[in-house]
Amino acid sequence: MIALKISQLGKIYNNKLQALKDIDLTVKQGDFFALLGSNGAGKTTAIGIICGLLNKTSGKVWVLGLDQESRPNAVKKLIGLMPQEFNFNPFEPIEEILINQAGYYGILRSDAKKQAKVLLEKMQLWDKRMDIAKSLSGGMKRRLMLARALIHRPKILILDEPTAGVDVEIRHSMWSYLQELNRDGMTIILTTHYLEEAESLCRNIAILNKGKVVEHTSMKKLLGKVSQQTLILESTKKLPESMPDVDFPIRVLDKYSFEITLKSTLSIGDALNVLSQYNINISHVRSAQNRLETLFLCLSANNNTT
Repeated sequence: MIALKISQLGKIYNNKLQALKDIDLTVKQGDFFALLGSNGAGKTTAIGIICGLLNKTSGKVWVLGLDQESRPNAVKKLIGLMPQEFNFNPFEPIEEILINQAGYYGILRSDAKKQAKVLLEKMQLWDKRMDIAKSLSGGMKRRLMLARALIHRPKILILDEPTAGVDVEIRHSMWSYLQELNRDGMTIILTTHYLEEAESLCRNIAILNKGKVVEHTSMKKLLGKVSQQTLILESTKKLPESMPDVDFPIRVLDKYSFEITLKSTLSIGDALNVLSQYNINISHVRSAQNRLETLFLCLSANNNTT
């Protein structure tokens, strides 16, 4: 089943800015989908329209088969939104924030309290349930936003920059929980500036640029378009004073590590085999750059020239 279908969606603001230009988009139920683009690409506008927060200028939106225009209330119950900005009452206890949010969806207070307890425990916030939101750290506020988006058990979760400004440990814990939700069948749509986040989590992707969809494919196929990759290798022993002349560029970083750039026709295994012939054995390999970020910059550059 299709979780989200967008057809010829357009948005022109009162200042004549055309934020969306007849975009088409499909997200399958149960998918973990990335919606990427630079600032001003139209991501937040698209999300606002899908969630019924903005009026569209043209086009159609269907959520799990429901027409968003004719069934707005039913559609809102299907979607949980975690926006970029903190938009809760900073002087309200965090448990009450969740309970009151549930009330907007007609959930009884007794049921809302049970669900709030489950979510706050999952977010490691239960011990702070009586604290006002203003007292929380930035990472805790992000987790509260996620809990609030999930309080009514939505079928589709939309995350607009969910880990912006949080430390690496919290980011990875949120990744783990989102993957758990997705495994349990929840459709998740993610926008992020952390492109490694999209590469790690998402199976399919659309890239917006200047209000247009410039790519709409699987993550695997998209990354397959990267013509080369740069890797950092660490040797098991001190590198020779003069590195061998091989079919790929080598740049020495220090006594034990160096950087190589491989074309798509040459695998990492091939490169390691070549190096071993010169008695250079590798203990660790890591990527020097984010492949998705490299591709995104190329796509943006190509689109800007058309």
